[in-house]
Amino acid sequence: MIGCKSVPSQEIQVLLSVIKRDGSRGAAALCAVKMSYGSSSLGSGTASARRPFEYGRTHVVRPKGKHQATIVWLHGLGDNGSSWSQLLETLPLPNIKWICPTAPTRPVAVFGGFPCTAWFDVGDLSEDGPEDTEGLDASAAHVANLLSTEPADIKVGIGGFSMGAATALYSATCCAHGKYGNGSPYPVNISAAVGLSGWLPSSKSLITKVESSQDAARRAASLPLLLCHGKSDDVVQYKHGEKSARVLNSTGFQNATFKTYYGLGHYTIPEEMDDVCKWLTAMLQLDGSRS
Repeated sequence: MIGCKSVPSQEIQVLLSVIKRDGSRGAAALCAVKMSYGSSSLGSGTASARRPFEYGRTHVVRPKGKHQATIVWLHGLGDNGSSWSQLLETLPLPNIKWICPTAPTRPVAVFGGFPCTAWFDVGDLSEDGPEDTEGLDASAAHVANLLSTEPADIKVGIGGFSMGAATALYSATCCAHGKYGNGSPYPVNISAAVGLSGWLPSSKSLITKVESSQDAARRAASLPLLLCHGKSDDVVQYKHGEKSARVLNSTGFQNATFKTYYGLGHYTIPEEMDDVCKWLTAMLQLDGSRS
């Protein structure tokens, strides 16, 4: 039923492996490749040259039954909202409305500054890489804005794959903290968050955020999180997903679950998506009704 091996795109995955193997030569080779991810006129991506980026098309999958929850689902690096909307539409979750936005096209440091769709700038696909807090905050705010118009009786959540998972987990920590990384109030009450083949950005400062107030600690303890990772992932290595889950647990996210999939690379499979469906049904208390 489900085989989303095109996420991220094959071109992106191959180029990542080239960069990992050949270092700067791989990055230089990347810049010579013709890719259809948008104009390269966005500049170098440095802080001094940064300007607001335009988000791409948002795809919405309407619930097939009684609307009980809305989840914003975020794609991986170099992908778009369309591919995941097609997959999510096939899931046996009739009570969920899925919102699948498309990230802005921006220069990405891991690709030597070459532009592609990305939720934030990244130089290393792990929790140890340099942090683009400005980019993370902007994408987290975009997600919160998409959820802010949902009816009050609808539970809301965030999920994603790879870089999308990183953004979803960052949004979840902002929800627990009650603030974005820049200190502005976080406006949405998230009921659940899912991260597939991803990592936790800004993990080093997380314990300070959670311990900043009793309210933050309480929200962290009660927020359900599901992290899933393939043991054979060669793009975002398994150890980064495992460490992210460990950091979340140790900083007060007591309701964080980490699931391992042996033989799974940087893509999803039916077994993993079945686990996601079961988990969301339980955490969001969905009744499966179609009326």
